[in-house]
Amino acid sequence: MKTRCISGMAAALALSAAVTLFAQTPAPAGGAQVPPGGAQAPAGGAQPPAGGAQAPAGGRGGGRSLLPKAIDAPDIKVEVVKDFMKLPPNVYMGEGIGVATNSKGHIFVNTCAQQTRNFEFDQNGNYVREIGKDSYGHVFCHGVRVDAQDNIWVIDEGANTIIKYNPEGRAVMTIGRRIGFPYNGMEPVVKELSPAPPYIFNRPTDVAFDAAGNIFVADGYGNSRIAKYDKNGRFIKQVGSRGSGPGQFNLLHAIAVDAQGNVYGGSRSDQRIVVFDNDLNYKTTFEHVGAPWSLCITPGPGHQYLYTSNSNPDNQDMQLHKVSGQIFKMELDGTVLGKFGVPGKEQGQFSTVHGIDCRVPNEILVSEIVEWRFQKFILHPTAAQGGK
Repeated sequence: MKTRCISGMAAALALSAAVTLFAQTPAPAGGAQVPPGGAQAPAGGAQPPAGGAQAPAGGRGGGRSLLPKAIDAPDIKVEVVKDFMKLPPNVYMGEGIGVATNSKGHIFVNTCAQQTRNFEFDQNGNYVREIGKDSYGHVFCHGVRVDAQDNIWVIDEGANTIIKYNPEGRAVMTIGRRIGFPYNGMEPVVKELSPAPPYIFNRPTDVAFDAAGNIFVADGYGNSRIAKYDKNGRFIKQVGSRGSGPGQFNLLHAIAVDAQGNVYGGSRSDQRIVVFDNDLNYKTTFEHVGAPWSLCITPGPGHQYLYTSNSNPDNQDMQLHKVSGQIFKMELDGTVLGKFGVPGKEQGQFSTVHGIDCRVPNEILVSEIVEWRFQKFILHPTAAQGGK
């Protein structure tokens, strides 16, 4: 009995050391697989090292060389709605990974703590419910989106799945699949596959939809592709490979689709937004608004705008904090109308924006990693900045 106890303790210490080493070791180019079974990477572990995540592929270093070319865009006046989020007793936010709203104004927040959780709030920030509690597909969260029919889509990079919940909160579709429980220890590193199998993801990052209900998945940490599916989840086409050329990505971290069906992919590590038509043919690239951690396009009707977050990274590299932390407001042709935001821990400042919602004109919701929160902002743009 004593021998078993000592052996068990040694095994536990060995496993703890292995997990610590895994968490501290930078991910290889192919991307490291997050441990299944509900284990969460440490805070900031979801992101590659900030120095590599922000530096463009050309090898430019820190300082002003990393400032977005549009840094001199006009400042948009904003105000924060203080203490907007109201959680009940004994319910807590972890890292704020994703945020989205439905047609009723309800807010959905995707958060990572000891486990992945999806919270719903009403339009006044009051807590409503938790969606998908203890779901098999909730391993390591990476975002949430809501489609035109108010279905809630959860992106889980650890389970390698995109999960569709109906408005009642029932799972009605999954794309991708979770790797089985590792009986012999931690899963080995999963290398990038090119071309990737249609229904197997490698740490997906985001999802978006067009007017016909087609589904566009950003499969961006391990793979480097956008995959298109029809409204029933049947594979149609994919595009992308790792690199900085036309139609390529270096960490495809965000995706959005406009009313014409054009697809915008945020290539975070080399600070580009890559644009395709609805059939995933390459159109153009925007390279002037920093690292696109998150993208959002206003739904309309009428004129649409693109918001992109050049987030300050989730670490203590103050040199990178000096050249990041803004959200840019853009026309769909890439013209920058203005910017707002500075890095910081106070309400009204940004602490690594990982998700943006822009369903309501001139109201922006953001989810943040470092301060474990989401915030609501009211924008007061001028006519030249897309305001009335």
